[in-house]
Amino acid sequence: MRTLDGSPARSPDGRRRAGLSRSFPPIGGPLARWLIVGSLPGRESLARREYYAQPRNAFWSIMGALFGASPELPYAQRLLRLVEQRISVWDVCAAAQRSGSSDSAIRRGSVMINDFQGLFTQWPGIEAVVFNGAVAADLYERLVVPSLGSPARALPRLRLPSTSPANASIPYERKLAAWRAALAPSVRSRSGRAEACAGTIATLRPKRP
Repeated sequence: MRTLDGSPARSPDGRRRAGLSRSFPPIGGPLARWLIVGSLPGRESLARREYYAQPRNAFWSIMGALFGASPELPYAQRLLRLVEQRISVWDVCAAAQRSGSSDSAIRRGSVMINDFQGLFTQWPGIEAVVFNGAVAADLYERLVVPSLGSPARALPRLRLPSTSPANASIPYERKLAAWRAALAPSVRSRSGRAEACAGTIATLRPKRP
């Protein structure tokens, strides 16, 4: 893993950097077609060990509108709904220093990236990368893309409005419309896929600093 300035993920004396927030394993499976990429779990997500656990984050409401993975469902069922629809989810940062939950508070020099090349190798069916907000897109472009092989580097990439409540200048309806337009090819019948996809939620874990 490398930081934004290209330095090793460890401190100069070889010890792990302290005070880091750490990401989760990816959601997805071998049939994944789309990869949704965020930045780093916020405080609520870290406390609950769930992606996008902040109640005012619109991610699960949008996933509910598109794929039936609504926030009213238990978390495990939401994950399965996404897997059934060939949606995968991960964060750029394996670990980083941040005060609070705002993307703008991520200390760029502390960022350690997840092993995206390993993910694309393990899930070769991914056809496009979708970013949940500008910070995730910027970190991916600056840190991840240079580390990728040519097939993964050539995947289409699309930045979508952040679902974070901090992105209050864009109303929910506009966020939903943008996400719907981007992910429309993945919206499909929800029947008959649970058995085929059961058990494929990822156990792939990021490389740790």
